[in-house]
Amino acid sequence: MSFFNLITTPTPKIHSCDNVDIIINELINCDIISSGRGDKKINYYNIPCAFDIETTSFYERDEKKAIMYVWQLGLNGHVVVGRTWCEFINLIDKLVEKLNLSHSKRLVIYVHTLSYEFQFMRKWLKFNEVFAIDSRKVVKAVTIDGIEFRCSYILTGKSLKKVGDDLNKYKIQKMVGDLDYNLMRNCNTILSKKELMYCINDVRVVMALIQEKIETDGNIAKIPLTKTSYVRRLVRNACLFKSEKTHKGNTANKQFKTYKNLMSDLTIDGASEYHLLKRAFQGGYTHASPFYVDEVCVNVGSIDFTSSYPYVMLSELFPMSSGKKVNVNSTYIFNDYLKKYCCIFDIKFYNLKSKVNYDYYISSSKCFEKSNVVECNGRVVSADYITTTITDIDFDIIKKHYTWDKIALGTFYIYKRGRLPFEIIDCILKLYEDKTTLKGVKDKELDYLLSKELLNACYGMIVTDICREEQIYENDEWQEPTLLNYDEKINDYNNDFKRFLFYPWGLYVTAYARRNLWLGIDEFGHTYDYIYSDTDSIKCLNPIKHLQFIEQYNILVEKKLKRAAEFYNIDFNRYQPSTIKGEKKLIGVWDNEGNKDTYIAYKAFKTLGAKRYMVLDNKYELSLTVSGLNKKITVPYLIKKYGKYGSFQHFNDNLYIEKSATGKQTHTYIDTEINGTIADYNGVSAEYHEKSYIHLEESDYSLGLNQDFIDFVERIKIIIM
Repeated sequence: MSFFNLITTPTPKIHSCDNVDIIINELINCDIISSGRGDKKINYYNIPCAFDIETTSFYERDEKKAIMYVWQLGLNGHVVVGRTWCEFINLIDKLVEKLNLSHSKRLVIYVHTLSYEFQFMRKWLKFNEVFAIDSRKVVKAVTIDGIEFRCSYILTGKSLKKVGDDLNKYKIQKMVGDLDYNLMRNCNTILSKKELMYCINDVRVVMALIQEKIETDGNIAKIPLTKTSYVRRLVRNACLFKSEKTHKGNTANKQFKTYKNLMSDLTIDGASEYHLLKRAFQGGYTHASPFYVDEVCVNVGSIDFTSSYPYVMLSELFPMSSGKKVNVNSTYIFNDYLKKYCCIFDIKFYNLKSKVNYDYYISSSKCFEKSNVVECNGRVVSADYITTTITDIDFDIIKKHYTWDKIALGTFYIYKRGRLPFEIIDCILKLYEDKTTLKGVKDKELDYLLSKELLNACYGMIVTDICREEQIYENDEWQEPTLLNYDEKINDYNNDFKRFLFYPWGLYVTAYARRNLWLGIDEFGHTYDYIYSDTDSIKCLNPIKHLQFIEQYNILVEKKLKRAAEFYNIDFNRYQPSTIKGEKKLIGVWDNEGNKDTYIAYKAFKTLGAKRYMVLDNKYELSLTVSGLNKKITVPYLIKKYGKYGSFQHFNDNLYIEKSATGKQTHTYIDTEINGTIADYNGVSAEYHEKSYIHLEESDYSLGLNQDFIDFVERIKIIIM
């Protein structure tokens, strides 16, 4: 039976551990592909495999415990189900023997959220290679005998349900709600057909995903480990290895040399400059106007930028030289550097005070020295002094919105200004063209989704930290991270043969985006129509009153892009591709998210601060955005308890969400071995044995606001009352 027929059948056959020989014999004849050369050459079975477990957490004499009660292993469309770790280990041993697996001949098995399963199975199997990008955040784990587990969540950045929704060829949906996680289960618990289908569909979704990746990427060895690896590979190849002639007529070999010469001029001057860059880095700006905190606003507009980060990469000037450390001992020299160079520097402000009261730019958490600071939800309103690290773009924003008595400058680096390399610009434009022209086109859904994801990842690849702590797993245990040798890491970065990016670029991408956002905040704030902003969008009152600003801003965007197009000798139409309906979509402009005529997006909107808001949209659907709450669970709970309109009234400082309605779980990693006997919810007992595990516990949620923030909001509202 073909993979397509196996994976799409509505009633798949479930295999037990006793009848897997037929499956294994089928796998023996599957294609094997090679990757690497010489000693690094590895052969892979070119098939989709997936693994998943279901667990139960409980307390026993106040001790947190958890056990696995069923596992599912997907093998090229087939699904094997077992109930104990011993069964799983026996099956793995059989696969290793029959498929002749080894370090150089591997079977890749994908696991969605591998970090979770790894904590349960890590002492049952012997691993000789574990790659993690953060504490216990496992990307890949390879056993000594050739089983290579990879994380499909880190590959996609999507929930399993979203993965199922986005499948293009092999349509498998994750089942939702058919397994009650509150029921105590063990390996002897009888699972209903519906519960078993819920379990096996999880691995079927992952197998379908990997088969689609095999077909689109070429083979399983070409599937990268992380989501950003796709765009990194695309842009790296364009910068270094593109085969056709470049825009200047260079051959590929000449292009490689030219680009590497550029990279040799873009280096970081050791740990001191690196730490300065890290201090200066800030992400998107997210905040609420204190005037409208805890207020129900009606008829609210919403505008957002079309691809904010890609736009500034296309249109702005960036550091295009290695940094030069300079001494700044006069106001004239300071202003001259700001005018002529990209500047990144430490600065101390004395007697700092905000000029405006509708929002505050400086983040208190980015100040490494401060005294007598007045804050508004983490933003600096005033201070006796603060010391922070900023770019020249940040300084321009601060100068417009704050006053101070004097400043003192510390470490100061300057960089020549220039546009990003043509090869990177060309990639961004191609992705934006595909995202725009392919949206809604039949049979191009996969290409559209891919281009959209890659476009959004263009920024992320630039700001990947170049000095990460290594997560070391040896002798079945996680080891304490060793102190980083920053100079050594930075030297490796500078001399990396395949490097095609420069970390300081990322600082300026977000700085320019914040500047553009603040143009909108100022426009709406001066008339007290500004309510809330988040990275690339603004929620506002009376949007129609501000159409002239939106139109003028969009004209400015067009002018800047035309200058960029002229510089690169690129057809300007690439910056404004047409949709399937023939509508031109210029990148970077303000876009209306609301009604076409009124610009109203929400019947009602209420915020309690950054990443905390509730909306009632034009279709009278209630939605909630609160970090730490699952809106798909919490919103129905609120509606049932308070009603749609009552939910707005109760969305305040006193809101309490019960454990069962948050969708939030506390993870406790436990590394000690446990044994015992436990009865399930039907009274059926079974022995259990775990060598390490994760205890999950539902968490309640209290929407508490900081008292200083509450007091500040009450004082500031007097101004417009």
